[in-house]
Amino acid sequence: MRSRQYGPDLTPPWKKQKPAPEVPAEPDLVVEEITTGYCGAVVRCEKTAEGPTVTLEDRFGKHRVFPMTPRGFLLEGKVVTLVRPSATSARPQGPRRTASGSLAVPGARARVARAGRIYVEGRHDAELVERVWGDDLRIEGVVVEYLEGIDDLPAIVRSFSPGPDARLGVLVDHLVPGSKESRIAASVTDANVLIVGHPYIDVWEAVKPASVGIPAWPSVPHGQDWKTGVCRALRWPENTGAAWQRILGSVRSYKDLEPALLGRVEELIDFVTAPPA
Repeated sequence: MRSRQYGPDLTPPWKKQKPAPEVPAEPDLVVEEITTGYCGAVVRCEKTAEGPTVTLEDRFGKHRVFPMTPRGFLLEGKVVTLVRPSATSARPQGPRRTASGSLAVPGARARVARAGRIYVEGRHDAELVERVWGDDLRIEGVVVEYLEGIDDLPAIVRSFSPGPDARLGVLVDHLVPGSKESRIAASVTDANVLIVGHPYIDVWEAVKPASVGIPAWPSVPHGQDWKTGVCRALRWPENTGAAWQRILGSVRSYKDLEPALLGRVEELIDFVTAPPA
């Protein structure tokens, strides 16, 4: 028997679930899959025998594939249905990411600089950090300065006078057991100073070879200037400044950097921005 009021569907109108708005799954759109809570940026959409799927990438570069089911995702906290984008679809105004993978804050102004600082060894290190984390650092009010080496690090720390409201983070190249850098770092014991490092001889190596368009970073014989040796091995002009611009230009986001550097920089930002205990 059919209800005259409801027709063939016996569900009362006030109990029916309203259809969620359809949003084209454009690349870089950040959404959350409802059943798992997995949050990531859209990488691609594919048509399969079971139905359309979307691949999401989290901030650590991991990929997961999800079916594009109705009401299957959250966009800015609201339930949506992802659909495959058409060639003419307008780019949705969803949240976007900074180069570091953080959610962008539209219209955010730079914060007044904190007393705390992050020190890196050289200009190339500073430029790479700015390239990827610049937006985050401006919002947090963190200034990055470079040291031109860490031989005088203990004296520099004393001159900085770190404290609970003025923490100091230091990023060191080639911080491996037994190195000169590790001995200098161990001599600094102030609780308001955090020294971390990556294993690479130079920050150039922290850029993924594939992003630069090379199969691997070459091995340079001991005693030879490393950067010059890299240029020779790759048959680039022996102009390290031009080589660096080539490398830096290949970096568009955190995806182009090795995890060993990513984690250390994030650790330093967290340290200098943490509220005093």
